[in-house]
Amino acid sequence: MRRRLSARYALQACAAALWMAAATTCVGAAPRVPTDDNEVVESLPSVAGWSREARTLRRELQQRPTDATVAIAAAARYLELARSQGDARYAGHAMGALAHWAALPPRETPPAVLVMRATIAQFLHDFDGAEALLKVALTRQPSNAQAWITLATIYRVRGRYDESDAACRALGRVGPALYGLACMAENAGLRGNHDEARGTLKRLLDDPQLQAQGQAGTRQWLLTSLAEIEELAGRPAEADATYRRALQAERSGYLLLAYSDYLQRAGRPKEIPALLETEARSDAVLLRMAIAARGLDGARADADELKARFGAAAERPGTTAVHAREEAMFALDVEGNAKRALDLARLNVKLQREPIDLLLFARAAVAAKDEPARAEVKALVQQIGLRDARVDALL
Repeated sequence: MRRRLSARYALQACAAALWMAAATTCVGAAPRVPTDDNEVVESLPSVAGWSREARTLRRELQQRPTDATVAIAAAARYLELARSQGDARYAGHAMGALAHWAALPPRETPPAVLVMRATIAQFLHDFDGAEALLKVALTRQPSNAQAWITLATIYRVRGRYDESDAACRALGRVGPALYGLACMAENAGLRGNHDEARGTLKRLLDDPQLQAQGQAGTRQWLLTSLAEIEELAGRPAEADATYRRALQAERSGYLLLAYSDYLQRAGRPKEIPALLETEARSDAVLLRMAIAARGLDGARADADELKARFGAAAERPGTTAVHAREEAMFALDVEGNAKRALDLARLNVKLQREPIDLLLFARAAVAAKDEPARAEVKALVQQIGLRDARVDALL
């Protein structure tokens, strides 16, 4: 839900460091200090329709840097670009938009600014930082629905389902009923209560108010959640049909990646390039393209570019865990290096424990023929309370 519902989902003093740590630039060039303040060192990629909006936002921020509404709107737009373009440098701009409050303690910062900061921190995988900011915001403004849904998502991502339930219930008390119900349904599906989760999501989808054209994004989010639950339940045909319904409602980056992963597991990798061909060449997109093309002529281009990006990220301190999921998938599904994949998958689950992470850990353990690692995965799945037919089949 974190990818679909946030503004769909770090303090400014650290903005420059986090920005550079998260950026996905290529290796090769030596560091260089410009000799002229007017020299352009690097330009962000051009985005259609964004230049005029960027100028407007910058002008408004310059004129009203202490206006929380203006700053949050700018930060949200930059973060949307970071997600859609797969370029985390925009997250640095999002943090920069909130610069006025950087030196203030959280208790003196507007709750809405804290929630925006938390959303950026979540995007950068700083889950501890995001959780701390959200708790402060909610102490001061318990009715903040965006804070509750973001907190519920963070707990879910980390495999803390009971705490996520509590946040979902709070969301249901202060926000639209649909979000609270869908939030609880996602958790129910993760626990193996697939019929309950499926029933709730289908009832929400049947609501006549959701059939309007303006509700396409909400229908797509609910359908994507339902497709993922069908996968958890071991119903691949139903998952396929539901993913396709979601695509008909509205395309999103998260949905395209989720369906690409499904197609790969279903033995239909040839369908992936056409699905992703219009997407920005983010690490996640390049990874799926490289996996789909494994063994084909000319397949090395995407793989080599992605490997260069991983190499650049590895040179920045503290970024290994953030990229561990993608690097583990690359090692396992592109390079065929099961041992490295297992090491990275183990590191990844220390940070995030979504079904994709546990499934990757299990696949790597099986590929490496490491029985203790399989036992480790099984114990972790039981500890979390996850029920995933795909993982169960491997263990």
